[in-house]
Amino acid sequence: MSRTAQEPAVAAPGTTGAATAPRRVLLRLAAAVARRALMLVILLAAVFAAVELLPGDAASASSERGDSAADVAARRHLLGLDRPVWERFADWMTALPTGDLGTSARGQKVTDLVADPLPNTLILGGTAFALTVVASLALGCWAATRPGRLADRIIGHTSTAAFAVPEFVVSVGLLLVLSLWTGWLPAVTLTGADGSLADWTMLIMPVLALVIPQTGWNTRIVRGALADQARTPHVEAAHLDGLPVHRVVLRHALPGAIPAIATGIATSTGMLLGGAVVVETLFNYPGIGSVMAAAVSSRDTPLIAGVVVCAGAAISLVLLAADLIRARTLGGRP
Repeated sequence: MSRTAQEPAVAAPGTTGAATAPRRVLLRLAAAVARRALMLVILLAAVFAAVELLPGDAASASSERGDSAADVAARRHLLGLDRPVWERFADWMTALPTGDLGTSARGQKVTDLVADPLPNTLILGGTAFALTVVASLALGCWAATRPGRLADRIIGHTSTAAFAVPEFVVSVGLLLVLSLWTGWLPAVTLTGADGSLADWTMLIMPVLALVIPQTGWNTRIVRGALADQARTPHVEAAHLDGLPVHRVVLRHALPGAIPAIATGIATSTGMLLGGAVVVETLFNYPGIGSVMAAAVSSRDTPLIAGVVVCAGAAISLVLLAADLIRARTLGGRP
């Protein structure tokens, strides 16, 4: 046998690294998903514990007038409330991977109670999220092209004031101005027989109530990230080359600011969905906010957990996307 046939084949330089690169990416992605899943499990455990600490329980909250103590105790046993909370949490989490969110205190499937209002909340939150991104980038970049000038100062002060005002105050202000005083928009949300909005204009005020505070917050983040990038050597060199200010901001500063901006905007997802609970209640919007409010008042732990897991999954997906954007831009791990 010749020497050439006996020698093992040698891989071309860089082939092994190129072959393992997709595997490393998948491992990092799996680790990021695992971290988000663990955070969601911890959040759900906190929900079960918090409801347990509230006065009363689902049995007493759903009892009818005239029910005796024995009737309430029997209902408590039927709902499994006489079992330790950790056992109920373990049973609920075991059924979760199959899509079973449990049964509410009134005997209805939680998946059925959440299925109808969830798309309405996703429409509300998704529209508010998209408008927040567009408005924040536009205002932040506009202020960055006029550093220290009047427009920059006005945007800075206005964005700070907008973020400082809670959603329910913004909602009341919108109701007064756009509905009661001018009559331009309906004060409450009406739905058709299929549960959808009777008219798309009923979405305007709930969306604005969510967009205004979060646009203020994210405009400050965009402006701060662009200000940090303005001090980097390549951006200063672009200014020295005499390039137009708007081109320097958009072509040289904005790409480097994307990781910080993506993280800030992703964080706003939780604030948007949290604010949606208040906004949906004020405008009678048919979303999961009203379901959550009713579930908390009735101490309905499975229903509360079902709403939380839906909102938490949406927030986790957005945070994961922000992690991937940051990792892709900076070259780090998700």
